[in-house]
Amino acid sequence: MLRYLHRSGFQPFSQRLLPWVQSVAVPRLHPVQPPAVRHVRSWSNIPFITVPLSRAHGKPFAHRSELKHAKRIVVKLGSAVVTRGDECGLALGRLASIVEQVSVLQNQGREMMLVTSGAVAFGKQRLRHEILLSQSVRQALHSGQNQLKELAIPVLEARACAAAGQSGLMALYEAMFTQYSICAAQILVTNLDFHDEQKRRNLNGTLHELLRMNIVPIVNTNDAVVPPAEPNSDLQGVNVISVKDNDSLAARLAVEMKTDLLIVLSDVEGLFDSPPGTDDAKLIDIFYPGDQQSVTFGTKSRVGLGGMEAKVKAALWALQGGTSVVIANGTHPKVSGHVITDIVEGKKVGTFFSEVKPAGPTVEQQGEMARSGGRMLATLEPEQRAEIIHHLADLLTDQREEILLANKKDLEEAEGRLASPLLKRLSLSTSKLNSLAIGLRQIAASSQDSVGRVLRRTRVAKNLELEQVTVPIGVLLVIFESRPDCLPQVAALAIASGNGLLLKGGKEAAHSNRILHLLTQEALSIHGVKDAIQLVNTREEVEDLCRLDKIIDLIIPRGSSQLVRDIQKAAKGIPVMGHSEGICHMYVDSEASVDKVTRLVRDSKCEYPAACNALETLLIHRDLLRTPLFDQIIDMLRVEQVKIHAGPKFASYLTFSPSEVKSLRIEYGDLEVCIEVVDSVQEAIDHIHKYGSSHTDVIVTENEKTAEFFLQHVDSACVFWNASTRFSDGYRFGLGAEVGISTSRIHARGPVGLEGLLTTKWLLRGQDHVVSDFSEHGSLKYLHENLPVPQRNFS
Repeated sequence: MLRYLHRSGFQPFSQRLLPWVQSVAVPRLHPVQPPAVRHVRSWSNIPFITVPLSRAHGKPFAHRSELKHAKRIVVKLGSAVVTRGDECGLALGRLASIVEQVSVLQNQGREMMLVTSGAVAFGKQRLRHEILLSQSVRQALHSGQNQLKELAIPVLEARACAAAGQSGLMALYEAMFTQYSICAAQILVTNLDFHDEQKRRNLNGTLHELLRMNIVPIVNTNDAVVPPAEPNSDLQGVNVISVKDNDSLAARLAVEMKTDLLIVLSDVEGLFDSPPGTDDAKLIDIFYPGDQQSVTFGTKSRVGLGGMEAKVKAALWALQGGTSVVIANGTHPKVSGHVITDIVEGKKVGTFFSEVKPAGPTVEQQGEMARSGGRMLATLEPEQRAEIIHHLADLLTDQREEILLANKKDLEEAEGRLASPLLKRLSLSTSKLNSLAIGLRQIAASSQDSVGRVLRRTRVAKNLELEQVTVPIGVLLVIFESRPDCLPQVAALAIASGNGLLLKGGKEAAHSNRILHLLTQEALSIHGVKDAIQLVNTREEVEDLCRLDKIIDLIIPRGSSQLVRDIQKAAKGIPVMGHSEGICHMYVDSEASVDKVTRLVRDSKCEYPAACNALETLLIHRDLLRTPLFDQIIDMLRVEQVKIHAGPKFASYLTFSPSEVKSLRIEYGDLEVCIEVVDSVQEAIDHIHKYGSSHTDVIVTENEKTAEFFLQHVDSACVFWNASTRFSDGYRFGLGAEVGISTSRIHARGPVGLEGLLTTKWLLRGQDHVVSDFSEHGSLKYLHENLPVPQRNFS
């Protein structure tokens, strides 16, 4: 049975039904603008947008990240997704959101098909209304009274409900898809349509023709005439799954049409290793054939014919037929508005079915290994943790040839793909490795009194003593770009602080990171804590890692400002420590020394312009304009080939000025600098607070009073007097190394070393103490005496 909306001059069916559709409160939908794409094709002189998507059907996708290449997609909407909680009527807002997502993907050039439930629920709503109306009229006629007796609604037979609901359900879909200039067609099928060869060919031909004409087929079992399901002959071969519910229908349709992806939406997040809602239930990210034995299935959803077991059988059957499958939640209000598009974009949503098992552990397993290893690491003696770090420092120098060879491969592969500043960050050298080794030995020395240090002791009452001690935070996730030297630094800090560590490096440094991680694990092995530090090598997207709030306790991004902003936005329930930008200022006061200024400006801007602590904005006191000092600064910047951008006030003083800056809040990361003029130290401070990023800001002056005013009033993580911005660094501060520079107003600010990776816990030692003894009529009194903190001797 086929009905479709023609692209022609007469009034569309959905428009003729619009008054009736509005009576069931269809939400108003606004067309979305499709993304910019390359190709335009047309049918019946009406153009529509496509993107170049092509894939030879045969094997399903092996990884989530490949789902973005899916061309032909089936979306199955379960009864729990389509219907309201009372099972009488449709969840209109949810349906509108699903139609919008399907329309977005269709307008990208994909071929979308829907397998939908809902006809029974829609028909039940209509029939209940008709029965109530009919009964109330009859009672009013027979009784002659205004007061009616309580009306009893008979049990409604499902086939009759389906017959009454099919036309209304399709009219609703037509009205919704019309809002996006998309045509929809209805196809009703039964199991017999797949077992009769001629009917199968006809169905296949109809579907292909609809897809060719850019029409979205909406498929459903013809529940008005559907016969009882055949005996369970599922999974006997590619062509014999029986269509006994919409799960099996969707799987059968996906395989028949050689689709790339089947998305099954239900009322649960996906497949769990035990019934959802139980304490130990964990969502299975990737499900492999043969894993059924490790799964306990719960009851089926509140409506519908198939439970989770039926969905898994159908999914595995489709997977065997060459179609990738994802089972996800289509009812959750926080995710249903983008669940389909998220899945197609490769995000970690629901359960992904794959035939390819990863060579190593999943990131969830790595997180558990890091937590377990970190707890073991924290129980080691300080000398043992220091020994691990010393051994890693030795390996960096002993194995330098292997490290540099791996780094050379990264540089060769990155040539022409990465900008010059990123190539500099990617590069390792013998001097860098030697500096790393020195920094690691500094960390080892400072780690002697880190974990378990007593910060406070209090005698709460007689024989009741309280201690506050330092402990590791837990599991850290450090995400870094183009900086392989970051790996041993962060690893050493995690070892010293007893934290488990997940490392996610950029693919441009894959060879360097691999050898450095192997050396780190070799060092950890000397005390049996190899698993405490894990390198994430799977295809996990950063956004997916940021959602692992049950595994990760703190995220530390190290990379571009865009990376940091993306992570701060993506992190769900996990604190993020870092800075989004390094807009560092230097204010040259009217009493600045001529000899100092050019040295400080040159070092801050030119020594390593790609660093986050490089100078980006130079503030000049107005009295210095047209002086020899100002000319020396400009001449030095020209010699160093630094491009100058003029701030608005500076440009107003010049007849022929450099290009006026587009924004005063720019991190250039290259040989470029903004120069602006201020009238006073207070104006410089105001400018820094308005346009800075609270990273590092400097004053150059010989006036101590002015300098102290600047130091006290600038609200940044690092504030210097007559010193280069480049000193804002953990190694230069004597911290040994840093996990990053924090501009957040939290416990760790500025270069974050060992201390920033520790938190505290409270230890209370008593002797049968209870709170009731301290009540008004109790026998004990609080003392709250401060006790001396013991000093640990590591000589």
